[in-house]
Amino acid sequence: MMLRVEMQESVDALIFKLEGRFAREGAEHVRTLVSRCDSERRLVVDLTDLMYIDAIGEEVLSLLKRLGAEFIAETAYSLDVCERLHLSLFRSGGSKTQLIGGSNGNGSALSQ
Repeated sequence: MMLRVEMQESVDALIFKLEGRFAREGAEHVRTLVSRCDSERRLVVDLTDLMYIDAIGEEVLSLLKRLGAEFIAETAYSLDVCERLHLSLFRSGGSKTQLIGGSNGNGSALSQ
């Protein structure tokens, strides 16, 4: 399985949901997408459905961390990655569903 990237926008956040293998070209693609986004919004990256992350993927996640991203991790693998790379877990008074539910309909799905 390759990487699938779903991007959703809410009023105050930009959410990237990553699925599959976060490696090489896919990781570079996400880096490019994020660099083109509105930096005023909160950046949230959902790692729950990732099955594999290579060294380049880890570099991109570390970059996102430096940009202030928060990460959603709901599986043992994604939680381990967050712990190992010292990634900040998403904290909100609401649930992930409420965050994503606030979408203005501009969500898009991209496959690499």
